[in-house]
Amino acid sequence: MIAPKFPKNEHGRQLAVNKYKLLDTLPEESYDNITALMAYICEVPISLVTLLDKDRNFLKSHHGIPFNESPREISFCGHAINSDELITIVEDSREDERFHDNPLVTDYQAIFYAGATLINSDGYKLGTLCVYDTKPRKLKDEQKNALIAMAKQVTNLFEQRYQNLKLIRLKDKLNKRNEALEKFAQVVSHDLKSPLANIISLTELLEDENKGNLNDESQQYLKYLKSSSYSLKSYIDGLLEFYKSDELLKDRNELIIVQDLLKDLIKLTDPNKTVSFYFEGSTKTINTNKSALIQVLVNLVTNAIKYNLKSKVEIKINISEDESKYNLLVEDNGEGIPAEFLDKIFNIFNVVGVEDRHGNIGTGIGLASVKKIIDNLGGEIKVISELKIGSTFFFTIPKTF
Repeated sequence: MIAPKFPKNEHGRQLAVNKYKLLDTLPEESYDNITALMAYICEVPISLVTLLDKDRNFLKSHHGIPFNESPREISFCGHAINSDELITIVEDSREDERFHDNPLVTDYQAIFYAGATLINSDGYKLGTLCVYDTKPRKLKDEQKNALIAMAKQVTNLFEQRYQNLKLIRLKDKLNKRNEALEKFAQVVSHDLKSPLANIISLTELLEDENKGNLNDESQQYLKYLKSSSYSLKSYIDGLLEFYKSDELLKDRNELIIVQDLLKDLIKLTDPNKTVSFYFEGSTKTINTNKSALIQVLVNLVTNAIKYNLKSKVEIKINISEDESKYNLLVEDNGEGIPAEFLDKIFNIFNVVGVEDRHGNIGTGIGLASVKKIIDNLGGEIKVISELKIGSTFFFTIPKTF
């Protein structure tokens, strides 16, 4: 018997084997289907998917034998990966000096062997897709071609697994980063809200106690201080709302009566009844996450009211549905959005720079929160707008079955 030599690039080859994290894994149907198919095509009792490890031949799939590894020094596959050919064939191992007294031959009657090398995208030979028989034989050209083709398919499965592993690691990394950002936002916001509330209270107290005693310039300073404080408060509240939007999705879906939903919406956004609402659509009920839907509608309607300088504020809401989704529309007669901002308004911290009816400028967080919620629900949102005419937001929510 002649033990197979290690390839010259063994260190890099071993690292390549390790990166797929397949060693010592349980059987998988996708590989077992291939070995069963190759045993049938090649008309042999045994078919394997092998990976050459440091001192063993690990059998990722083993059709026709009960064990899942063997010593590398007696492996046929150890010789196969040293060959320059795509397929290594031993028609009668008893007549081959490399194998005639090999335990696999003498104890298990591994007489015939054909192994197609598994070569990854970097050119490393990881192992083989191979077949065995207990008697001498030859393979037809069609069988050889099938073995080579299916070896490439096995390698494709390896690569898909590696890409999935990278995606999982990236997802975990992003989740940890998002958790850290959320925690940071909560801590910073909490630490800022208390002193900010004190600043607002003291400013209002100072203004009340010194009515008639302050000159115009001092009064203007107090006005700026109050305005800046309230803007910062809105920014902090919006930041918390953005990071808490994921929490809304933990609520279960429920059946929502559209008429009740619209009544709640008016109470939340127009308690003084200064807005003219128009409701359209034949949909009577919606089955979705109520907290998330309310958050979206309140944000859109509140914006429609704030950024409307006309004497009569009009808002139209249309709710319809098709087989797969609910379609919602919120249309206003407000100031509109400049065309150059339409593709940016859903990005966090992007602001148009237009003052609302109270003289404040937005934080660029509200619409980002809206899009985040809708994306997480599996829907889509878009907007069309015309200056001085108004804006229309369209969004969808998939139905759940």
